[in-house]
Amino acid sequence: MTPDALKTLIRTVPDFPAPGIQFRDITTLLSHGEGLAATVMHLAGAAHLAGAEAIAGMEARGFIFGTGVAVELGIGFIPVRKPGKLPVVTIGVDYALEYGTDRLEVDPTAISAGQRVVIVDDLIATGGTALAAARLLRQAGAVVEQALFVIDLPELGGADRLREAGVTVDALMAFDGH
Repeated sequence: MTPDALKTLIRTVPDFPAPGIQFRDITTLLSHGEGLAATVMHLAGAAHLAGAEAIAGMEARGFIFGTGVAVELGIGFIPVRKPGKLPVVTIGVDYALEYGTDRLEVDPTAISAGQRVVIVDDLIATGGTALAAARLLRQAGAVVEQALFVIDLPELGGADRLREAGVTVDALMAFDGH
């Protein structure tokens, strides 16, 4: 399936979670076997071209697409977790949200120094989580130069923020609005 065909599998839910928001729901893509497989294949092709030696995905939907890409490429997957979810000593990074802060953590032993890690996630909006993940993975010794997303919401500027941090950004599809 082409990215344009895949885009038709994304459901738009108006006014969720707040009035004026057009929520791009991937549930309909995930439940479509051919569409899910095609999405993973497209992302895996881009990750392969980027020289990925491992894939990192942020909790939770980045786990879905990231592990699929890692399996397709026969490489490892690095889970970027919410705080307190890993049973070993972790390193972490705090980052700003619209109304407060959050934290991401990773097991640093899952990353080799100089390892080329590609970030995979379902959606790039403002880019805060993806930027924090890139910083964290770099802190652990990874080379992070590529991030792949199923959906980009360009009006929110997240892809541009990642590019400013030295990360190339690709998305299978983009939607106007937010």
